[in-house]
Amino acid sequence: MGFPPKSYWYLLCVMVLLPALCHSQDAYVRSRATYYGSPDCYGTPTGACGFGGYGRNINDGSVSGVSRLYRNGTGCGACYQVRCKVPQLCVEDGANVVVTDYGEGDRTDFILSTRAYSRLARPNAASELLAYGVVDVEYRRIPCQYPGYNLMVKVHEHSRFPEYLALIFLYQAGQNDITAVELFQADCQQWRGMRNAYGAVWDMANPPPGAINIRVQVSGSSGQTWVQLSSVVSSEWKAGDVYDTSIQLN
Repeated sequence: MGFPPKSYWYLLCVMVLLPALCHSQDAYVRSRATYYGSPDCYGTPTGACGFGGYGRNINDGSVSGVSRLYRNGTGCGACYQVRCKVPQLCVEDGANVVVTDYGEGDRTDFILSTRAYSRLARPNAASELLAYGVVDVEYRRIPCQYPGYNLMVKVHEHSRFPEYLALIFLYQAGQNDITAVELFQADCQQWRGMRNAYGAVWDMANPPPGAINIRVQVSGSSGQTWVQLSSVVSSEWKAGDVYDTSIQLN
């Protein structure tokens, strides 16, 4: 018994397209990258993601501003492997970078810290690569890895106890995005959504009193899920406090 013609076409699509789709999840995207100068080659503490000093030093300063990958701040904290396409000057594996800022260059997806840009180069070839200014690259998203660190919640410096609370999440491992944040209002027995103020900063006027129960919506290749962080933030929180959630969002 044979397959009808339409079945042959369907079977061909499955055999040809499915492997291609699976492979595409790890495929590299071609683009361009440049770099910005800083006195110590690290990142900038004034990046658009709102990370502050964390955005300057995370990943040993191998950080980047991005344009379309910024995704209205959802892309903040994402990790990428970037490989430059100047074979005589560049290492094969390239450099792993963390997104901490927004920036637009000359048809570039990445504006790297000087430290990250230099790590694209072979030994003793960094100055020659820096002279290029802009290079062709290929990149792919990779899971972030922070050995020894759980997900942290920081009370942003703009917060004012008790009338205004802004939060930012640090050391978020894995390859997922935080797309929503809610706080539990105990007297109403309901969850209240925080506003994505800018970058990776979530805020709320008149937050619930007492220890703060948080839940975050995590989005990735496997879909969306809510993760609850119970009583993570102290009832007497203050600007600059950092709290360990004891979990990771891998």
